[in-house]
Amino acid sequence: MGKIKTENQPKTYVGKKELWMFSLGGLGQGMIYAMMSSYISDYYVNVLQLPLIFVLLLMLLARVWDAINDPLMGVIVDRHQTKWGKYKPYILFAAPFIAVLTVLMYISPTFQNDPNQKKLMVFCAVVYVLWGMIYTMADVPFWSFPNVITPNSDERSHVVSFSKIWNSVGSALPEVLFFALAFILPIFMGTSEGLHYEKTKYRVLAITVVIIGSLLYVNSYFHIKERAVPPPTKKVEGEPSTIKRVFTCKPLLLIIAMGILSSGRYMVQAAAIHVARYAFYIGPDLTGMTQAEINDAVSKSVSSVKTIFQLCAVVGMFGATLLMPTLMKRFDYKKLLITTCLAGFVASIGTTLIGWFTNNLYICIPFILVQCIPLGVINTLSIAMIYDCLDYMELTTGHRDNALGSACQGLINKFGSAFSTCGIIVMYMFIGFKPEDMLTKEVLRPATELLRTQNFAMFSLVSLVPGISMLLCSIPMFFYKLSGENKKKMQQELAAKREEEGFTAAE
Repeated sequence: MGKIKTENQPKTYVGKKELWMFSLGGLGQGMIYAMMSSYISDYYVNVLQLPLIFVLLLMLLARVWDAINDPLMGVIVDRHQTKWGKYKPYILFAAPFIAVLTVLMYISPTFQNDPNQKKLMVFCAVVYVLWGMIYTMADVPFWSFPNVITPNSDERSHVVSFSKIWNSVGSALPEVLFFALAFILPIFMGTSEGLHYEKTKYRVLAITVVIIGSLLYVNSYFHIKERAVPPPTKKVEGEPSTIKRVFTCKPLLLIIAMGILSSGRYMVQAAAIHVARYAFYIGPDLTGMTQAEINDAVSKSVSSVKTIFQLCAVVGMFGATLLMPTLMKRFDYKKLLITTCLAGFVASIGTTLIGWFTNNLYICIPFILVQCIPLGVINTLSIAMIYDCLDYMELTTGHRDNALGSACQGLINKFGSAFSTCGIIVMYMFIGFKPEDMLTKEVLRPATELLRTQNFAMFSLVSLVPGISMLLCSIPMFFYKLSGENKKKMQQELAAKREEEGFTAAE
C-alpha cells in the first residue's frame, strides 16, 4: 500500500519488506556475479593453466556475442507479457540454470587423452558462453524492476541506491569466504599444496556461493510487485525501431560511453588475485623452510594480500554506496560522478608512485581506499542515470523500453569484466610470464622470485590502469544534459504527459 501523498510530497509505493526482499535478491545476484567476474581469470590462467591466447579470445568473442545478446534480450522482455508478469518470471526460471552453470565453471573435469587441453577448452568455452547468455536472461529483467516497482522517480532512485548497497555486500562475500577457506580447507585436506588444493578451494567456494546466492535471489520473486508497467504501444508505420531509439538518444549513448570507459575500475577486484600471487609476498622468511612449509606460507600470503585489496575495494565501494541515498538527494548526479572519478584518478597516481618507490603494500592502503570510492558511485549512478534516460525517451518518443535500458547496463558491466580479464591476460603476455613456472602440482613459488619490474607490472593493473579509466570516463559526463533544472523540467513534463494519458500505478 502506498503512502498518502501530501501537497509537497509525491506518493510512495514500496514498503520496507518489499524493498528489503528486492535488495537481498540483489545481494544474492552480486554473490554469483562476483564468483565469475573476480575469479574466473585466475582459475582459467593459473589453476587450469589454459593457453593465454585461448582465454583472451574467449573473453573477446563472448563480449562480441553479448553486444548482440544483451540488447536482444532487452527487446524480447519489453515486447512480451506473461500471465506471471512482465519481468518476474525470468528471475524464477533462469536461476536454476545459472546455479548449475556457475558450479560447472569450476568443476574442471579431467579428460582422458587430452594432452593439449583441447577438450577442456571446448568445455570451458561452452559453459562460459552459456553462463553469459542465461545470466542475461535473469539480469536484464531484475534490474528493470526499479522502473516498474514505483512510478515515483525519487523513490525509484532510493530503491536503486539501497539495493546497490546490498548488491555490493553480495559481491564482497565471496572474498570473505575465499580468505576463510585458505585457513579452514587445509585442516580437512591435510595439505595446501599445488593445483589439487587450488581446484578444491574454488569448487567449495563456488558451491557455497551458489547455494546462498540463489536462495536469496529466487526469494525476491515472491515479494516484489510490478505496479507501474506502461501500457503497450502500437507500432506506427515508419516509426524508429527500438534499437534505433537507443542509438538516437544522446544522453543514453553518453552513459554507455561513460560505462565502457570506466571498465578499468573493475581491475581492483578482478586483478587482485593475480597481484596477490605475483606482486607481493607478506609472511615469514622462507629461508630454510621445507617445500610443504613454503606452500603453506605462500598460500596464506596470497589469501591475505588478496583480502587486503578486496577489503580496500569493499570499504571504498561499499562506503560510497552506503552514502549514495543521501548524496543522491543532495547533489546532482553528473557533478557527483565527475568529482569522485577525478578524485579516484588522483588517488591512483599516489598508489602507483608509492608502489614503485617503496614496494610497501600497507602504505598504499589509504590511496587504494580512495580510488575505490568511484566503484560504488559509478555502479549506483549509472543505472539511475539510465532510468532518467528512459524517462527522456518516454517523453520524446512515447515509448519506454525498460528492459533494453537494463540491458545497456548489463552490457556495460560485462564489458568491464571482459576488459579486466583481457587486460590481465595481455599483461601476462607482455611481460612474458608463464603461470606454470610459479604454480605446479607440487610447488608454489612466492612473488619474491620474480623480477621487481614484473611485480610492478602486475601491480599496475590495480593502480595505474583503474586511475586512467576513471579519468577517461569523466569526459562524456561534461556533455550530459539530463541534470539539474533540465532533469526537473523533464520529470514534470513526463508526469503531466502520463496524467493526460491516464497512466496510473497499482497499489
